[in-house]
Amino acid sequence: MRMNIMLRVTIGSAIALALLAMPSLAQTWPSKSVKLIVPFPAGGSADTLSRIIGQELQNKTGQSFVVENRTGAGGNIGTDAVAKATPDGTTLLLTPSSIAIAPALYTKLTWDPVKDFEPVTLVGSIPMVVVVHPSFPAHSLTDLVAQAKARPGQINYASGGFGTTNHLAVELFKAQTGIDLVHVAYRGNPLAIVDVIGGHVPVFFDFVLTGAPHVRSGAVRALATTGAQRSSILPDVPTAMEAGISGFEASTWFGVYAPAGTPKDMVMEISKEVAAVLAMSSVKKRLADLGVEPMQGGQAALGELTKSDLAKWGPIIEKAGIKLE
Repeated sequence: MRMNIMLRVTIGSAIALALLAMPSLAQTWPSKSVKLIVPFPAGGSADTLSRIIGQELQNKTGQSFVVENRTGAGGNIGTDAVAKATPDGTTLLLTPSSIAIAPALYTKLTWDPVKDFEPVTLVGSIPMVVVVHPSFPAHSLTDLVAQAKARPGQINYASGGFGTTNHLAVELFKAQTGIDLVHVAYRGNPLAIVDVIGGHVPVFFDFVLTGAPHVRSGAVRALATTGAQRSSILPDVPTAMEAGISGFEASTWFGVYAPAGTPKDMVMEISKEVAAVLAMSSVKKRLADLGVEPMQGGQAALGELTKSDLAKWGPIIEKAGIKLE
């Protein structure tokens, strides 16, 4: 009889502890399906990363993760939707570094990357590769600078459009080296690289994933990559800093954000789970195949990078006179 009483007491204590623990668990992880909003079309780098991470998070936690492409206005529509979402952890944003460029680029913006979001974690970055047509008389980045200084305003460079990452990267390059190149904007990177291969425009800052096959085939010549370290898919190509351009770095990075006001313990839990997914060997391989260089850092690192990029790109955009509505 006494043993039965003790058993009931033990079971009752265990149930009480479990009940006490339940509110804490509910606070640190959303109880409903989680929307992972991508502010760019399906098939792009941000979309692909979101689907890899969302699927692995679902497998790992049992929680439903749904990727939603909410496009338009250069990523501003989807970003605005997350900024205005209920801060309960059920709506997240996976976006490239355009989130830290938009405030200087657009004259009308309905959200603030610092005030309206909680940084969750960094994901990775994709550097660019500086390529030239084989006939162009530059075999290094310093050769390109010398050519541009000898012929100011006479050498054209291609971009995927006004305000795109590769447009801004060249404007940063111009500002740091004191050269004058002429911008030729295309409606997307695929059209730009076609004209570079055809010899119509000699210089292009392409993303490594799409540029690497053309480098390997000899259709274009690689002068340098733009990341902080050498690219894993173009390991023989030096970085811009190694090639003699001190301090030059221009990559597209990707981060996960939550709406401002999302409970801190919930943000920490989501950050931890995403980090665990990114540490998986299978995920690392898939990212490497996409040309994505992994980036270490959770909430603090993403928050600091967002602020530093705001300070980095604002003056470059102002100097170049680039403004979009």
